[in-house]
Amino acid sequence: MRTIERFLKYVAVDTQSCEHAQTTPSTPGQRYLAEMLAEELVQIGMQEVELDANGYLMATLPANMSREDTPVIGFIAHLDTSPDFPAKNVNPRIVTYTGSNIVLNESKHIVLSSRIFPELSSYIGQELVVTDGTTLLGADDKAGVAAIVSAMEYLMARPLIPHGKVRIAFTPDEEIGRGTDFFDVERFGCEWAYTVDGGELGRVEYENFNAANATVTVYGRNVHPGEAKGKMINAVLVGMELNAALPSGERPELTCEHEGFYHLTYFSGNVEKATFTYLIRDHDRVLFDEKKWVMQWAVQQLNRKYSDCVTVEIKDLYYNMREIIEPRKEIVKLAVDAIQATGVEPSVKPIRGGTDGARLSFAGLPCPNLFTGGVNGHGPYEFLPVKSLEKSVETIVQIIKAVSK
Repeated sequence: MRTIERFLKYVAVDTQSCEHAQTTPSTPGQRYLAEMLAEELVQIGMQEVELDANGYLMATLPANMSREDTPVIGFIAHLDTSPDFPAKNVNPRIVTYTGSNIVLNESKHIVLSSRIFPELSSYIGQELVVTDGTTLLGADDKAGVAAIVSAMEYLMARPLIPHGKVRIAFTPDEEIGRGTDFFDVERFGCEWAYTVDGGELGRVEYENFNAANATVTVYGRNVHPGEAKGKMINAVLVGMELNAALPSGERPELTCEHEGFYHLTYFSGNVEKATFTYLIRDHDRVLFDEKKWVMQWAVQQLNRKYSDCVTVEIKDLYYNMREIIEPRKEIVKLAVDAIQATGVEPSVKPIRGGTDGARLSFAGLPCPNLFTGGVNGHGPYEFLPVKSLEKSVETIVQIIKAVSK
């Protein structure tokens, strides 16, 4: 099966995760896809295909060479898609990009334009998988799932290509930060691994944000507005003061590369009570801690002004895997060399986000991130160049070949 056909089959399954669910996986579609994948892996000849109660699927490509010093390596992708945008009834289509606007949905006037998304200009003449503008596509990370399965199928069908033992894993709920909650690193049994969950063609990533979430709750005092002078505390306005106290230039839309940010993701409330939730991110651990301190300082200032009406809860989520992978830089070089071997120019850049590889690295499994080719994830403008996905498969195969040598 062509990798792109495999991908289109996977995106037909709704695997959107749900952060409010108490189960693992958080949604039944993820379990359904995992069961479908387990059957497919058995069919192509993979061994030790195991799906556990929490929806973690692991399998083995058995070694076909006798060298005992060949390290066991792994490849990991996640089953779920983001809850940030509708993901049910994905209706993808393949278009050849000519350089003009791509009309995703004529009736809703949804257009994929190179003026807004200049990266499109890199793909003139190529086949792109796009959405119909009403859902995300799901390349994050079903492209990674498809690339891994296709690489395994390729090697299973070519026993004359020597390789050591390779492990693969598909995990649930990465998009809601729970992707490694029940990941058994010891059971996986690898010296190192790669998450196949990156973006554009040729990308290798071994740096990610240090990440925390902050929940700010403001307790107001509601008084009849005609008699409110000196008495009312409007919780919504106090929250707005807090937001204004944060550095105005440190927002996602104003930052890039290694620059961190505060991101207001949710607000609800009224005069009596208001809640604000933030993402706090920075690649540098010192600057990350400073950002958390600034948030706490702003809360302290408001409590002095409004008599202790504001609380904040800050929870660290994960840290920059660079500090774990830097001493093992050879595994990054291995990926860079593999990409070059496919005829693609590699690009080593920081992830402006998170990855299961970060938590896995701190759990004892160094885990850089490889590209899948997907662009503009988590929304209706997501697209996947077919050639990029095929190069992702080639890169996985090249890494496995290199390790065997």
